[in-house]
Amino acid sequence: MAKYDYDLFVIGAGSGGVRAARLAAISGARVAVAEEHRVGGTCVIRGCVPKKFMVYASEVSHHLKTAKSYGWSIGEAKFDWEAFLAEKDQEIARLSGVYVRNLQNAGAELAHGKARLTDAHTVEIEGVGAKTADKILIATGGRPWMPKDLPGIEHAITSNEAFHLPKLPKSIVIAGGGYIAVEFAGIFNGLGVEVTLVHRGPNVLRGFDDDVRSHLTEEMEKRGIKVMLACQHKSIEKTASGLVSHFTEGHHCESEAVMMCVGREPYVEGLGVESAGVALTERGAVKVDEYSRTNVKNIWAVGDVTDRINLTPVAIREGAAFAETEFSGNPTAFDHETVASAVFSQPPIGSLGLSEADARRQYGKVDIYLARLKPMKYAFGGDERSLLKLVVEAETERILGCHVVGPDAPEIIQMAAIALKMGVTKPQWDATCAVHPTLAEELVTMREKHVPMAMGQVA
Repeated sequence: MAKYDYDLFVIGAGSGGVRAARLAAISGARVAVAEEHRVGGTCVIRGCVPKKFMVYASEVSHHLKTAKSYGWSIGEAKFDWEAFLAEKDQEIARLSGVYVRNLQNAGAELAHGKARLTDAHTVEIEGVGAKTADKILIATGGRPWMPKDLPGIEHAITSNEAFHLPKLPKSIVIAGGGYIAVEFAGIFNGLGVEVTLVHRGPNVLRGFDDDVRSHLTEEMEKRGIKVMLACQHKSIEKTASGLVSHFTEGHHCESEAVMMCVGREPYVEGLGVESAGVALTERGAVKVDEYSRTNVKNIWAVGDVTDRINLTPVAIREGAAFAETEFSGNPTAFDHETVASAVFSQPPIGSLGLSEADARRQYGKVDIYLARLKPMKYAFGGDERSLLKLVVEAETERILGCHVVGPDAPEIIQMAAIALKMGVTKPQWDATCAVHPTLAEELVTMREKHVPMAMGQVA
């Protein structure tokens, strides 16, 4: 008789947990997964996937404007929010079903209900009861953080609710400057909503390259998004006509909705980590080593709950590395260096490696190659500009960073990631023949080093 009910119990059926569970089950292990919401996690249910559908829907208005400059005469366009939600929800349900079938086909059991650790080998599932496992994997992800002490915060929504609004507001204030904030600013703006983006910092997208940050802000403002920097909420007041955002700087703004995108936090509430003795970081994330093992020898954690790199593909790779290590006898640690990221703002961003500021701090002397240009797509109208930037270590000529803002930037950066992961140098990069006419060709045709303007110099 087996000592435990399962060889592996996974808490959370998001991308990382499902990948780990499937691979472990395929190896022959007895595996169970608990999920308190819908299978698929943040990415599939209330994150990347539905967000990308909303981006696609919102981009149509911009495409229609571009179409006129190409000779198209288009009648009145009208967006149906309810019809879009129905299509979106249908596709999300299909994808969630695919995740369920993949688990079942691999031989893993699925339990619906919130799971809580009661000791290092026991999990209590609501509505199911207690189950024991030799190994436990925590994959509960993250959730939006809300400033609970802000007066009127109960009137605000988060990204979770934005996917299910009963009607599209005519105006919205979005608080935050991270990728979720700028993405939803573009989405609502494209759908015809009056958007005000409020961020307490000096510019949006902290941690990204400074040229990328300033460029995106300029482009968002060109599209009609009002950006208020060095500004934050003092309170939210509900009135007969909507909401009034009062800011610490003395300004106020009226809108039909207020959306908080001021950060996310690891979802450990009610998880019972203290009962199992699992240590957390200062930010409340599950603390793990390079193999995703916690301080408790039979408990691991992957994905956003560990607060390493909070991206779906990273969670998947961490989950796969865990399964490879523990169930296939092949110790594997996912390399978190040089991971590309995309921001589906409008225009979108593809970013990889070090920013110019970080490269200078780490390597001292670096060379910068930078181009700003009007994309060919907008040659007949509009004033949108794209930005392409390479950060190169001066001594070795190794490319340390690649940053693109413009059409198809996320697609471009995926291919660039392969080269940078292999340690490509600028001469090797330059030896690649351009594909013409494309935006990406600018990356391999930049030869002149960028010299920053002196203080007070006018471009």
